[in-house]
Formats: sequence, structure tokens, C-alpha cells
Amino acid sequence: MPVYQYVARNSGGKTISGSTQAVNQSAVVKHLREQGLTPTSIQIGGTDTFKPKYPRGKGGRPRLEDAVITSRQMATMIRAGLPLIEVLDILADQSEKVSMKKILREIEKDVESGASFTEGIQKHPTLFDNFFSSMVRAGEASGMLDSILDQVASYLEKVLSIRRKVKMAVMYPATVSVVAICITIFLLVKVVPVFEMIFADLGSQLPLPTRITLFLSKALQNNLGKVIVVVIIVVMLLRHWGKTKGGRYKIDYVKLRLPVFGAIFLKVAIAKFTRTLGTLIKAGVNILYALEITAKTSGNLVIEEAIIKTRTSIQGGESLTRPLMESGCFPPMVTRMIDVGERTGALESMLSKIADFYEDQVDTAISGLTSLIEPLLIVFLGIVVGFIVISMFLPMFKMVEAISSKK
Repeated sequence: MPVYQYVARNSGGKTISGSTQAVNQSAVVKHLREQGLTPTSIQIGGTDTFKPKYPRGKGGRPRLEDAVITSRQMATMIRAGLPLIEVLDILADQSEKVSMKKILREIEKDVESGASFTEGIQKHPTLFDNFFSSMVRAGEASGMLDSILDQVASYLEKVLSIRRKVKMAVMYPATVSVVAICITIFLLVKVVPVFEMIFADLGSQLPLPTRITLFLSKALQNNLGKVIVVVIIVVMLLRHWGKTKGGRYKIDYVKLRLPVFGAIFLKVAIAKFTRTLGTLIKAGVNILYALEITAKTSGNLVIEEAIIKTRTSIQGGESLTRPLMESGCFPPMVTRMIDVGERTGALESMLSKIADFYEDQVDTAISGLTSLIEPLLIVFLGIVVGFIVISMFLPMFKMVEAISSKK
């Protein structure tokens, strides 16, 4: 076994150095902590391999993917019998992102000082939201933190999967549309003016499509700067309006009623609602608190208000099903399955089945949408570009005919 040189501090803050044989670096850390020592440096072969207080790594802020990896790895190590402080130490040491290292080190420090793991992660809501902290609290209370963290990881993986699919469904047509607009602007601003100079010498009246294209070209050339400024102002105003509660509510309302995309957004919202609520109930979280967390993580203000009204109704003694039906946001199949789950005592299982069904529906809808949108966008781009090209060549065809008739 390799020999490791270490420097550590005892409980009194005194620096202690020495050497020990171990299978790997983690074993050295465990050995030192069992002796009540906090390692500050561990070296093998003259190379410092452990500098937890001065981490280096990649930049960038933590993302949901980091929370998935962290919870999955943490569950594995806790199940293997490693103490929580050591688990946090190992995760911080192997994390590639500096921001993740910093967060994990801060949580480790809080736990070492006597705080619970829940209290530690609640200080970092940008990475560990209410859902995560509530699940961890339930895991700590039940002594099943490893199982709960596995559930959290599985839940977050499903959320990430749906998020990626929706993003792909929205980004593809948006990207193609932007490309089509840029090509059209280029043709009208750079290509059409060249033909306009040629047509100026013809003297005869130009065909209607040509006149329309030339008019659009001149209008765009004279007002391109103004158009860009107006677009930027409109986008900024919409973003500012969307941050207000009233604006966000109206935007979310419109999202759910958009043709084609509205059905996808609704299915995503239902899948997330049922998956979140089912996961929280399975972890033993109180139904009222679970609904509060589910509302905050729904991602749509219309759905959030429906869930909050449902929570208020339950506090008044009503069942879960009736207020969901009255909200008008949830299809009859969803409310009836939840009703059956309530009456049979299998609500958690029923919510999981609904989530699985709607996640499959989202997959199918996005696949069909992608297959449909691709040819439609190609046809649209072909019509726009084709109209411009044909309108530019029509006068030339007339000129060729005139020349041929004179001969």
C-alpha cells in the first residue's frame, strides 16, 4: 500500500504531521477523522493530492445536473456506511466545479458545527430548492436518508429529461424561424437592390410580385435600424412585464392555450405536479406541506394557483379531488384517478402512474411535433425565398420575351 504524508489539526487547533499507509486518499481521511483530526494536506510521492480548503476546478454556477449527481453519489456512500461529514468531504474533493466545491464545503462546515444536513442545504436555495430540503428533512427524520436521496435523484432525472425534451421542441422551430428571417432580411437588403438597379433601365411597368418585393426591400433598408430598436424595446418590456405577478400569470395562461404547444405545456405541468406530489407523499411529507412545495415548484402560475386553492380547500375539510376538478386545469382522467387513489388509500401509487402516463404523452407529442414542424418550416422557408427569387426574375423573363418577339 502507498504511504501518505499528512498534515492535520486536532480539536485544539494544533497542527500535527505524520505518515500512514492506506489503500487510497479517502481511507486516509477516514483514519484521521476517527482520531479526531481534520486533514489540511495529504501528499503521496511528493504531490499534494488533498487540499480541501483551496479548491480548483471548472467555473460556472451549479446546475440541476450537479444536484442529481450529488444526491445519487451521496445516497451510495451513506448506504455504504460512510459518515455524512466524510461523504460531504469526498464529494467536495472530487467536484469539478469551484462553485460546487464551495457549497459542499460550506455545508460540511455547518454539519461539523452541529447543524443538521437540512439546515446546511437550506442556505443554498439556488441549488437545493424547497423540494430537495423537504425530502432531506423527511429522510433525516425517518433515518432513511440514503433511500430518500435516491428518490430525489430519480425525480430530478425525470424533471431534467422532460425539461430537455420541451426545450428541444421549442428551440428547433425557433432556431429555424430565426434563420429564415435572417436569410429573408439578407436577400431584401443586399440582393434585391442589385436587381433594382437593373430594373430601373427597363422603363416598363414591373410585375406585381416584383413591385411588392422592391417595396419591402426599400422599407427594410430605410427602417432596419428602427425595426431592430423597436424589437429590442418590445422584448425588454415583455421580459420586465413577465417578471410581475400579473404579467407572468397571463403569459403562463397563454402558454397553456397555445395551439399545439399548449397541450404539451399542460401535459408537462401535470406530469411535474403528480410526480412531485407523489414523491413527497412517499417520503412521508404532510399532504398540506407537500401541496405547498408542489405549488412553488410547478413552474406555471396558473397551475400554482390551482394547487394553492386545493390546499386551502383541504384545510377546510374537503378532499383533494373536488378543488382540482373545479380549477379546470386538470383533465377528467387525472382527477378521477386521484379520486380513486384517495378512496383506496393508494394515492402515492396513483400519482406515480399518472406521472408515468403523461411523461410518455410528452415524449409522443414532442416526437410527433418535431416530425410535423420540420417539413412545414422547410416549406415556409422555400415559399418565402422562392417568392423573392421569382419576383426578381419575372421582369427578366418579360425582357427576354420582348427581345424574342422583335426578332
